[in-house]
Amino acid sequence: MQALNTSSFSLLPQNPKPFSLSTFSTFICRAFSKFPGDSNSDDSPDEITGRRCNYSGVKLEETVDGNTGKLRLDCWISSRIDGVSRARVQSSIRSGLVSVNGRVTDKVSHKVKAGDKVNCTIADLKPLRAEPEDIPLDIVYEDEHVLVVNKPAHMVVHPAPGNATGTLVSGILHHCSLPTCSFLGEEVLSDVEDASDDELNVSPYDSSVMCEPSVRPGIVHRLDKGTSGLLVVAKNEHSLVDLAEQFKKHTIKRVYVSITCGVPTSVSGRVDIPIGRDSNNRIRMAAIPGSPKSGKSRHAVSRYKVIEELAGGGSALVEWRLETGRTHQIRAHAKYLGIPLMGDEVYGGTKNMALSLLQPKTPPRFHGKLSQLVSRIERPCLHALTLGFRHPFTGENIHFTRLPPPDFAEILSELRAINTEKVTHPKYY
Repeated sequence: MQALNTSSFSLLPQNPKPFSLSTFSTFICRAFSKFPGDSNSDDSPDEITGRRCNYSGVKLEETVDGNTGKLRLDCWISSRIDGVSRARVQSSIRSGLVSVNGRVTDKVSHKVKAGDKVNCTIADLKPLRAEPEDIPLDIVYEDEHVLVVNKPAHMVVHPAPGNATGTLVSGILHHCSLPTCSFLGEEVLSDVEDASDDELNVSPYDSSVMCEPSVRPGIVHRLDKGTSGLLVVAKNEHSLVDLAEQFKKHTIKRVYVSITCGVPTSVSGRVDIPIGRDSNNRIRMAAIPGSPKSGKSRHAVSRYKVIEELAGGGSALVEWRLETGRTHQIRAHAKYLGIPLMGDEVYGGTKNMALSLLQPKTPPRFHGKLSQLVSRIERPCLHALTLGFRHPFTGENIHFTRLPPPDFAEILSELRAINTEKVTHPKYY
């Protein structure tokens, strides 16, 4: 891949085709519970079904260990029930389902200490509603079977606690003139417990929960709230099944680009490190070396390639290709390599980190400019650049590319203006 400019890519014609809503509007969807912190693209249907536990009614009756100092109640409970999100625990506390030493406590920040007896029942998942909203969408391709959207940064893919409106799903419901959708809330993992990325647990044969007609389960993969770029949506059940199978077999082509803090030791490579929930911070994932442990980590593989070294080597433009699709996979693998994504406050790409790497590599006259540049970054510098798949009905291999949005492009341009050095590779990885 050459430097990011419009001449570097050959884009397919859009050719959106007229389509009938008759099939789509009668597409009765299922609401699927997502196993927390997983994307499960490698799972068989039996494995997925075996783990589809939503934790409702799970009880904890335990005494706080004597070696434990004072801890927030929500943090302590989260550490004792593996897999349940902190947001879910907080909801249970506020619902009056938690007592400490026999007294109901509805304060999530209540401090527990050694010897305290805690009783907790995990609350039911609350139904969420997606209302159609007139939200401008960048439709890259559309026919009666699939929809490809260029998602902007800061947009959540579907409603979740704390993000009930302004979602991609709400925009699609309006775009396709579909009614309000109701479904069970999912436990998800992200910066603020709002949305996770990549393949979902989609199982079109699971009829345990039914909901109103909607497009929501046709979203076969997701992007984080802060990630911009291409995403495909299935518009009928056949397309949903077919695309889910392509994701499972890793035949979907996905290329991402990022701006990193620092440059990796090796300018290209394959990161084959399992990913699981970070035991020290339950709102993020972590690369966990060694064999994947049951329920603790999942097989995850990313290929990366440095395209340019920027600002004297204080940063880099890095291309990523995913072999698997785990929650926060690129972000966790980038952190493991020691090159967190610039702007990724959760995974180490803080403003201070960025400046500590950039300023020593650049002349003092650029330091003020760098401080201003870094202060403007409001999200992880990650963009889903390319998406390719086999059309579920025609069998044609289709391929789409969209350049990063202005915020990403401006940061890249300013870093290039300080200094840039293209990296050559003897063979494309």
